Formats: sequence, C-alpha cells, structure tokens
Amino acid sequence: MAKSTSLYCRLVEGKELPAKDISGSSDPYCVVKVDNEVVARTATVWRSLNPFWGEEFTLRLPGGFHSLTIYVLDEDTIGHDDVIGKVSLSRQQISAQPRGIDSWLSLAPVHPDQEVQGEIHLEVRMPEQGHPRVLRCHLIAARDLAPRDPSGTSDPFVRVSCCGHTQETAVIKKTRFPHWDEVLEFELAQDEPGDSMLSVEVWDWDIVGKNDFLGQVKVPLDAPGPTEGWFQLLPFPSSTKEPGPQPARHWLSWRR
Repeated sequence: MAKSTSLYCRLVEGKELPAKDISGSSDPYCVVKVDNEVVARTATVWRSLNPFWGEEFTLRLPGGFHSLTIYVLDEDTIGHDDVIGKVSLSRQQISAQPRGIDSWLSLAPVHPDQEVQGEIHLEVRMPEQGHPRVLRCHLIAARDLAPRDPSGTSDPFVRVSCCGHTQETAVIKKTRFPHWDEVLEFELAQDEPGDSMLSVEVWDWDIVGKNDFLGQVKVPLDAPGPTEGWFQLLPFPSSTKEPGPQPARHWLSWRR
C-alpha cells in the first residue's frame, strides 16, 4: 500500500464573492476535499463578500490521492447551502511547486452552466524533507465524570501518550466537570507509521495511594484532517471493574 503523506493547507480569505442572499451579501465558508472525501471545513463568515477565514490544517493524504479541492459555499439557515465555486489542484500541480503555493486563485464553476465570480487566497505546501511534523492536541473539557472521592467529586487530569511520549495536563480539584483548555504538542518522525494511535486517558489524582482511572479515548493518527468533538470515555479493554463510559471533550488537530 502506498505511504500516506501530509499537506499543509491554509485558507486565508476570499474577495469579490457573489451575493447569494436577498440582503445583497453571502455567508461564505469552505469545505476541503481530498478526492471525494471531506477532510476539513472552515467557520462561516456571516454577511461578507470579502471574508477572512485565516484557518490552517495539516491534512493526512493517502499515497495515491489525485486532487485537492476547496469548495466555497454560502450557508443558509433554511434550505440547501448555495455553491459559490471551487478551486481544484491536482497532485501533479502541488508536487511541481517545491516551495508550495501561496496566491490568489480564481473560483471555477462546480456545474457547467454555473456563472461564477470571486477569488480565494490559498496556501498549500508539502512538509520539507526532514522537517518535523507536530501533532497538536487541544484538551478542552470533560463532563459527567465518575465521582472517585468521598466528597462525591474527583480531581481529574488527562494523560496523553503518542509514539512513546507521554504528557499530562494540570489537575483540576474537586469537580466532575473540569475545564483544562491546554494544548499538548508531540513531534512526529517523518516515517511514523500511519497505524499509530493517540491515547487520551482521564485519571482522578489522589494524594495518597494510586490514582483512579476514569476512562480513555484512542484516536488513530491517520485520521484525515482535524478531529474535534465530544468523545465517549471507555474502560480499559481488559478490565471489567472500570467505570462505564463517561462523555468527555477534547480537541485534536494536526498542525505542522
């Protein structure tokens, strides 16, 4: 199987987009696809024909990918979102620019009979050979954790392990709804196998005795694009005594 690679993509801004709403404006956002798979989405910029997104992603690409396509759409609260246009770059176009692409690109029509106008400012580049890749794990919060202390609460912290390295967040005292908002970064080797896992464990800190396990989440490193949301905490696979699943939230994003 062909080796996967990574691609840095920054969606900077757009200009002179068409008005799709009766107000004379649009609510534009971008969707990034690798071949036919959606791998990233920007936030919506409301009521603007010259939106600034300023969002960046490090995308995990399959070795045999053919194209990277950015679709610009107008978000509608009622009905279907309107397609504004697209920019498509082939694998050959990206590979032919060793220093990457950093320019304004005109939007092309998605449908043959579509009239299109506007441009987007796009940065795309492959990581330099030997330049380290960085996994950025943003741990935001947890909720409904199991009470492990006599007071009916816990003192939770998070232990994150990746590729033989382990880091921990601060301990939040006396709560089942901790808020960490901490970013942990791991440097990855260029030849890091795609089947490696990021392990996120939540523990209750105890001043005396062993810390109590609260649950875990495992995320494969070859997941395309950023991963975010609320994740169900699971017990250790080999244990039947650990607590049942508890929901927890953490943010995981790839960034070079």
